[in-house]
Amino acid sequence: MLSLLKLFRSVVFLGWLCIALASTTIAAGVWAVQLSATVATMSANAAAAAIAHRKQLAKTVAKTKAKARLRRVVAAIPVVGVGALAFFEEQDYQEWLLQNPEGTRQQYACQISILTAEVLDEVLQELPELMRPEPEAVQTYIPECE
Repeated sequence: MLSLLKLFRSVVFLGWLCIALASTTIAAGVWAVQLSATVATMSANAAAAAIAHRKQLAKTVAKTKAKARLRRVVAAIPVVGVGALAFFEEQDYQEWLLQNPEGTRQQYACQISILTAEVLDEVLQELPELMRPEPEAVQTYIPECE
């Protein structure tokens, strides 16, 4: 009888040990899946942030180009300057077209006019208040884009 009791106690202990190990294995598996999901989410967020940063950087570069374009327009008063202006504009359009292969000249013109208006507004805000035109005066010259 004593040996039967020892056998029963060993079986119960081994059964409890098997259940404990199985539940630990299942818990570790669930934990691994949760961590994998967290890593995937964080990777997607990092990629989205990189894209947003890239777009912001592209906008900043476009604004800088718009400032340079405005300076070239002012300097393009002589006849030779008009030819240079046309050359530089075509060069800028070709660069823009590489970044926007589906774009048209109208889309390019709209984007450039909006950026130029923003830059012009910034430049005009730097003028003394007596010489500064109203903001609406500049915006009346901006074409309506789709």
